[in-house]
Parts: sequence; C-alpha cells; structure tokens
Amino acid sequence: MSITHLQSFVAVAEEGHVGRAARRLHLTQPPLSRHILALEEELGAPLFERVPRGMRLLPTGEALLHHARRILAEVEIAARTVREAAGGAGASKPPPA
Repeated sequence: MSITHLQSFVAVAEEGHVGRAARRLHLTQPPLSRHILALEEELGAPLFERVPRGMRLLPTGEALLHHARRILAEVEIAARTVREAAGGAGASKPPPA
C-alpha cells in the first residue's frame, strides 16, 4: 500500500468524483483510476461504488478512510519533524573556521 495510493483514495473519497480528485492532485483521470484499482486489488475488496455522477464509498472504503487519513497525517508529521531536525542541526553548528 503506497502513500500515493492512499492520497488518491482520500481525494476520491472526499471529492466523490475521480475528475475532481484528479484536478485536486494535479493528475489526469487514468493514473488516478489505476491507483484506486491497484489499492482495491491489493486489499482484495472494492472501496467505491461507481455511480453515474461519481464515486460513493462502500463500507469497506469507509473502514479504510479513517486509517488512511491518520497514516497520511503521520507521514506529514514525520516529514516535518525531519525538516525541523535538519534545520535545527544546521543552526546549532558553529560556523566553519
């Protein structure tokens, strides 16, 4: 399960539409649809119901959504922590002689 697939999943879940989610992620629809299909295949369950006006979360998708948001938040926290540590480490060093 990749971070990109989780980001794609959350965007489609929140937008309810592949086209709007693709614009939000600065992607085209085909790769975004492939991300969703790959995630569904990996999990062995459909996550969305394809409806005429977009996508609707199935109970399996609802079950994943909370976890996906939490995972993505933790990834952002980790990245921010590393950036801060890198900036803090450089700031605490004395200038070269």
